[in-house]
Amino acid sequence: MNAVTATDAVVRYGNVVALAKSSFSIPIGGVTALIGPNGSGKSTVLNVISGLTVPQEGGLQVAQIDGRSRWVSYVLQSTKVSESLHLSVREVVTMGRYASAGLWRRLSSEDQESIERAMARTGTKGFAGRHIHELSGGQRQRVFIAQGLAQEHDVLLLDEPMTGLDIPSIQAISEVIEEERSEGCSIVMTTHRLAEAEQADHVILLSGRVVAEGPPAEVLTAEYLTEAYGSSVLRVEGGQLFFDDPHHRPTGDPHLHRDRTIHPEPNPADHHP
Repeated sequence: MNAVTATDAVVRYGNVVALAKSSFSIPIGGVTALIGPNGSGKSTVLNVISGLTVPQEGGLQVAQIDGRSRWVSYVLQSTKVSESLHLSVREVVTMGRYASAGLWRRLSSEDQESIERAMARTGTKGFAGRHIHELSGGQRQRVFIAQGLAQEHDVLLLDEPMTGLDIPSIQAISEVIEEERSEGCSIVMTTHRLAEAEQADHVILLSGRVVAEGPPAEVLTAEYLTEAYGSSVLRVEGGQLFFDDPHHRPTGDPHLHRDRTIHPEPNPADHHP
């Protein structure tokens, strides 16, 4: 049984097809990595799983658990915050409880415990009283991860959670992902990094559609990667594969973002090769 099953799903934004007819599944438990070039549909898949976007054709079903729908928590790719947003770290994390507690109900002791535990797990308790816009990009990302953890969830969606962050933040988020995996949570994360996808339990390779899915060793092959990225951006050096991505800095880490903000997958209509 799978946590999520998509059958012949098609997603369009206006006349632009963001995801061509695709079928895929997300196993219960473990980490599923969504990988593919920029604009390949990774964030679109997260949006469909979360219910923010509905396929125009086909469908997607989130399996039930204990007679109820599985709870889905979605952490957007987000490190830029408006300075007009005067919220403390604790207030941002507390927002994760609104889905179950509501905006006006007094928070229970269980709510408070979830908030405290989420901040402790992400190492954000030390600056809980600071305004969110005062924090570094890595600290902000950890706060939004904490917000997602505070929300009741069986499925955790993470949009490039570790791209372009400092080492302490990467370590903290990696530990959270491993803890969630060990607790039986189904984690779905987008990534540009081949190394991150190789560490997942399940991989879905996208290029405007699902090119391949399955265990990393069966999906992250030269054949499938070339099909997804194209021979012009797939390099083989010393037997290793990596990608030239124009949306990342050409440094020792070719997958470091120049900038990050809250955004959906770029609209293919806006992409100019």
